[in-house]
Amino acid sequence: MTSTSPVADQTPDADVLRRLRWRCRRGLLENDLFIDKFFEQHGESLTTGLVQGLLQLMDLSDNDLLDLLLARKEPEGELANQEVMQVLSMMRVAKA
Repeated sequence: MTSTSPVADQTPDADVLRRLRWRCRRGLLENDLFIDKFFEQHGESLTTGLVQGLLQLMDLSDNDLLDLLLARKEPEGELANQEVMQVLSMMRVAKA
């Protein structure tokens, strides 16, 4: 799946982004630091596809998410999709 659908390229409205930001609040400060920096750098340019990838990451436990953000692990199975990989890459770079 290397091509993206037109829906995946659409920009979500402000209400969707506000709810997404609330959904991304985590229990570990380390995760929040990654996520806050990600939103600072990419929040205005998120597409529907990136939102879907971010939501999949937010379904993880805090410790599993941190392992991915710190590149201790890589996504596996259903999580190893284009949207998740792109968001994860953006989040890893955003922390710098």
